[in-house]
Amino acid sequence: MSIEELKRRVMQALAGVVHPHTGEDVVTAGLVQNLDVEEGGKVTFAFLLRSEDPGDLVKGARAAVEGVEGVGPVRVNVQLPQAGASAGSGPAPGGGGRQGGSGGLQPGSVPAPTPKPGLLSEVDHVIAVSSGKGGVGKSMVATNLAAAFARDGLRVGLLDADIYGPNIPRMFGETRRPRVTGEKGKEMIEPLEAHGVRLMSLGFLLEEEQPAIMRGPLIAGILKQFFEQVEWGALDMMVVDMPPGTGDAQLSLVQTIDIDGAVMVTTPQAISTGDVRRAVRMFERVNTRVLGIVENMSGLACPHCDGEIDLFGKGGGERLARELGLPFLGAVPLDPAVRRAGDGGTPTVNSAPDSPSGEALMNLAAEVFRSVRVPVPEEAV
Repeated sequence: MSIEELKRRVMQALAGVVHPHTGEDVVTAGLVQNLDVEEGGKVTFAFLLRSEDPGDLVKGARAAVEGVEGVGPVRVNVQLPQAGASAGSGPAPGGGGRQGGSGGLQPGSVPAPTPKPGLLSEVDHVIAVSSGKGGVGKSMVATNLAAAFARDGLRVGLLDADIYGPNIPRMFGETRRPRVTGEKGKEMIEPLEAHGVRLMSLGFLLEEEQPAIMRGPLIAGILKQFFEQVEWGALDMMVVDMPPGTGDAQLSLVQTIDIDGAVMVTTPQAISTGDVRRAVRMFERVNTRVLGIVENMSGLACPHCDGEIDLFGKGGGERLARELGLPFLGAVPLDPAVRRAGDGGTPTVNSAPDSPSGEALMNLAAEVFRSVRVPVPEEAV
């Protein structure tokens, strides 16, 4: 079959993907752009995803192309529309058009890597712990989720994907360098283990005060190496401590591996919930399930009376979950035990399981485990 014929069939398949709200197919709507077919059946195209479009449109378009006989690897570049531009104002599907000078990607667009088949094939469930901003306790939640799963007898791995702020080594009290095994060109990194959890972090490879000064593409390469060249072995659960925000590192990560869902961490205050709202929308845009919202630093028990001090407000995480139609996974109070645990290298669920925060974190782990074991409704796929 010629490349032109294969390209025609691919375009025909894409024309069968219909927008559920408008009834218009994605080709006619101008959402598919820069279609390219190469020798070996490799297909690349851009998908213009607008704010009103459901995220599973991208998944449907990819599946339609992959179902065409003769098609090999499929790469979809998810693009955000330029300010003031409509979907129909872009270049014609498959055409050259005006797309800027960076490989056909518009400003603000992010490449969506093709998931590698078999990557983490021995891992049953992957959970991302994320937030819209830093400083809300995301790494603390990731640490205690992993440790709580291990306490329950699960085989657990924790990947520190927060390249600029790798705090997992300190939180687990682990400072060794991991061993590298295997022949030259086929080296594998052995994860370290602490408190029953297998660990990998850039912090294990840097000196204590050495900053990670690098641009986005290099970060994506490091994360890819942590997935492909770490001997994780068979795991029931892998927890990924994501970087804060909604940058290209997060998008590359969630579109490179299959993630069961994301746990979103916020504090009660509006400035935090607003950022988490944007992060939730990001996950929806890349067709990644959000398991629910966790409210950290929800209140401080007064040491001198029976009252509670709401330093960061109250109930913001629960309100956000209700507004977004997401489960509220629980609230973790401000507790000196959490600070001591983080600085001391022993997760709170191990060092102070009977403290208010320890009990809240154990309950959170149970809720998250229950969430990933519940099948996603058919209409949400």
